[in-house]
Amino acid sequence: MASAPSSSSTTGTGTGGLHLPDTTRELVKILVSGPFGVGKTTLIDSVSEIRPLHTEEHLTEASVSVDNLAGVRDKTTTTVAIDFGRISLDGGIVLYLFGTPGQERFRSLWADIAHGALGALVLVDTRRIDDSFDVLGLVEESGLPYAVALNTFPDSRAYTVEQLRASLDLEPSTPMVVCDARDTNSSIDALLALVQHLIAGQAAGGPAGAEAEALAGAVRSGAAPAEGNTVTW
Repeated sequence: MASAPSSSSTTGTGTGGLHLPDTTRELVKILVSGPFGVGKTTLIDSVSEIRPLHTEEHLTEASVSVDNLAGVRDKTTTTVAIDFGRISLDGGIVLYLFGTPGQERFRSLWADIAHGALGALVLVDTRRIDDSFDVLGLVEESGLPYAVALNTFPDSRAYTVEQLRASLDLEPSTPMVVCDARDTNSSIDALLALVQHLIAGQAAGGPAGAEAEALAGAVRSGAAPAEGNTVTW
C-alpha cells in the first residue's frame, strides 16, 4: 500500500510548514466523501497547505467486476484507506481533511475514519447520481452534518436544483453547491458551505461543540489562512 506523502501533487497550495505552529488551539476533522472516481483526492490536493498523504493503489483486472468505470474510463488508481490534507486558519484553527474510500468493499473502514469528525463534504458526480446513495446513507447513519458538492465534469448533464435535490433526497436544510475539485477557490467555497452549515447547526443547538464555536469565530472574524497557504476565505 502506498502510504508515503504524494510526490506528484502539484495542484494544491502545498507551501505550508509540515509542523503545526505553537499557536494552534483547535483541530477540526472534516470528511471528504463520495463514490468511486468522484474527485475526492483531487479536491484535497487542490486545497491542502501540505503535500497530501495518499493511500492509492493501481486498478487491476481483479477489480473489474466491482469498480464501475463508467464516466471515469481514464482513472487508473483508487484510494484504499484515506487521503489526508490540512488547512490552517488564523486564530489557531486547523482543518484536517480526511478523504474516504468510495467503494462498498471498504465500508468496514468507515466507522474508524469518521470517528471524531465534525461533518462531511459529500462529492457527487451528476453523470452517476445513483452511485452516491450508499455514501449518503453512510453519512446519514453516522449522524454527521453534511453538505453536498456537485463536482463538474466536461460532459456533466444540466439539471435544475429541484431535480438534483429530489434525486438525492436531500433535506431542505442540507447545503448543495457546484464545485470544480481541480480549482482551489471553488473547492474552498464548497468547504465553506459545510462550515457555515456546521455553524448554523451549532447556533440551533446541534451537537457541534467547541470545534464549531471555534470555526464560527474564525469565519465571523474574517480569519484568513495561516501564512504559506494562499487560499482566500
